Amino acid sequence: MRDPHELYQLETDTDPTELRASVLVVSLGGFIDAGHTQRLLTSHLLESLEHTVVASFDVDQLLDYRGRRPAMTFDKDRWSTYADPSLLLYRVTDADGDPFFLLTGPEPDYQWERVIEAIHQLIRLLGIKLTVSANGIPMAVPHTRPVGLTAHATDPRLIADHSAVFGTVQVPGSIDALLHLRLGESGEDAVGFAVHVPHYLAQAEYPDAALTGLEAIGGVSGLQLPTTGLAAMAGLNRQEIAREVASSSEVAEVVADLERQYDTFMEGRQHPSLLATDVSELPSADEIGAEFEQFLRENSRPDDGGESGPQD
Repeated sequence: MRDPHELYQLETDTDPTELRASVLVVSLGGFIDAGHTQRLLTSHLLESLEHTVVASFDVDQLLDYRGRRPAMTFDKDRWSTYADPSLLLYRVTDADGDPFFLLTGPEPDYQWERVIEAIHQLIRLLGIKLTVSANGIPMAVPHTRPVGLTAHATDPRLIADHSAVFGTVQVPGSIDALLHLRLGESGEDAVGFAVHVPHYLAQAEYPDAALTGLEAIGGVSGLQLPTTGLAAMAGLNRQEIAREVASSSEVAEVVADLERQYDTFMEGRQHPSLLATDVSELPSADEIGAEFEQFLRENSRPDDGGESGPQD
């Protein structure tokens, strides 16, 4: 492996020993982030809290530009802007004035093991004791019930209050998941949260999921993270969803079916699991629309002149 230190450079003249903080929040995307959970959460942190860039990564070594081309703007007769991708480590100050680190940017396409070793170097250099992340996954759950999440950790004591909802499953890898695996192998503490997003909202922004992820990160890390902005956004989003559901008896029936399924599951009755046990059951971003349309057709009833809304 080439020297991982060559992948990043410090962007401050301050002695690293003066920058130390115990928590690192990682936001590097992955193969799925339903409800734009991670993006909303990360944007909220950077918009709400004071922060400075501590280190930057050389993305030219890590990204496949042709696989996901950065946006450029053509203005009449010239190219005017380029949305150059960046992978940055921020030092952020929480609401109580305590520092933590936030690593955010596009998930590297190449050199995963080298990137992880570079992150590990920064963890040791900056005195980080806990690494934590959160993202969204699509689930067959209704938006009218509490947002759930699946927790995982390198040490079970870190998530003692969370019950396991999955058995053994095999899914496509992500650099975030591999980072957690490698940190666990080296005896480091790391916690991750997969927030359950209604599958019919997976392509849309779902601030309730970001809010749940933010609260989970604060709970495990002890950081005081502001929630007001996200909570307000989530409230407006719930109102919009309610209007859309109320305008369609078919959608209302689908939601009612999911509510009954969810409630039955939570009551512990014998019922097909709400939880996908194979990644193939999780709809991709391109499949969500078609899947929901099919779901509507299968659950809608012919108009018989009577009530068309959900039945108790």
